[in-house]
Amino acid sequence: MHILVIGTGYVGTTTIVAFAEMGWKVTGLDTDMRKIQLLQQGTLHFYEQGLEDLLVKHLKDRNITFTSDSEDAIRAHNIIFICVGTPSHADGSADLTYLKEVSKEIGHAMNGYKLIINKSTVPVGTLEKVANWIKSTNDSSQAFDVASNPEFLREGSALTDALHPDRIVIGAYSDSVKTQLRELYQSMECPIMITTPRTAELIKYASNAFLATKISYMNELSRLCDQLGVSVIDVAQGMGLDPRIGQSFLRAGIGFGGSCFPKDIAALLHTAEKHDSDLSIIKNVMSVNQSQTMYLLNKARKRLSGFQHRRIALLGLAFKPDTDDTRHSPSLRILDKLLREHAYVTAHDPVAKLTLDSHHNWKQCNRPEQALRRADAVILCTEWPLYQSIDWSRMRDIMNKPNIFDGRNMLDAQQMRSLGFHYQGIGYE
Repeated sequence: MHILVIGTGYVGTTTIVAFAEMGWKVTGLDTDMRKIQLLQQGTLHFYEQGLEDLLVKHLKDRNITFTSDSEDAIRAHNIIFICVGTPSHADGSADLTYLKEVSKEIGHAMNGYKLIINKSTVPVGTLEKVANWIKSTNDSSQAFDVASNPEFLREGSALTDALHPDRIVIGAYSDSVKTQLRELYQSMECPIMITTPRTAELIKYASNAFLATKISYMNELSRLCDQLGVSVIDVAQGMGLDPRIGQSFLRAGIGFGGSCFPKDIAALLHTAEKHDSDLSIIKNVMSVNQSQTMYLLNKARKRLSGFQHRRIALLGLAFKPDTDDTRHSPSLRILDKLLREHAYVTAHDPVAKLTLDSHHNWKQCNRPEQALRRADAVILCTEWPLYQSIDWSRMRDIMNKPNIFDGRNMLDAQQMRSLGFHYQGIGYE
């Protein structure tokens, strides 16, 4: 089975490598020549642990090829996965421009039966639009089928999620399509759910919204814990022992970010509004998430009597560890607020690199100790394991003032205080 994957971004590249590892021949198609050239050389244009090694392996074994020739690639493959971006419009709705362009390209180049599977995250009803877009340029009236197969990849764990998924969701109407996709995933040892395309599309949005809800619930609860003198960490542990709740996504912190949760929740809310349905819980999820970074900053501002002329060290720029993705990262909201209040910010991240337009009060450092030197406070934004292994006793001596504001509750509060730090976490006084 030869597969074409259109789009070599995060989802597309992971999908390409995963299918090759499953034993299929895969071609990656993208119009971005820089991405194609890097991938042909076995180099990722983003950071994802373990993915590059498998990419190199399958390039060498010729299980993976890359091209920028859309027409030839579409004509040469009967199974086509669409993995293009669906960013947000200003009103929160999903921008389907790339999906529309790709669909029309497929219709124009069609030279025989094609099975087109959409992996891009899209609003309910989009697959029907894809079919119409294909038909609009399918002059030869060649037969085709469309299906939905949403991805459930976590940045930092994408390869594991792709090769060992907890479920595969397929939205299709035709029995032959269901059979083809079951064959494609025959090596996967997980439940395969067959449903309608509309249901599959909503499952993706509903899943991300629910996970985000758990995060915001714990973050809001952490504020009460601060007032009551109760550890939110212990509360989360006690809650998580209930199998109906589980341990995942119960860590209080400064909020979620990344390319998925904020975008997908905005799109879900827009869909609900279009259909006169009030998703009030999801609205509050976003509200809590936006205010949680300010909640931590207020603690630091009160301790330092303001940020003007203060030197603040930020540890972590990526929205989560094991990725270089800074999209919607809470640390960037904190950075922006600090600079607006005239603080001098020194930051560090092991992987993520950030470019700010000629801002004199900002510097990204190569090592954590460079960021911490002469700092009046450190704000921990991303729970990279590296930050737990820092010699904090030595860091106390090189800081101007030993203040730690732990936005991820990743350090041991008692230990930090015993070292002479003023330590404050989230819901953990």
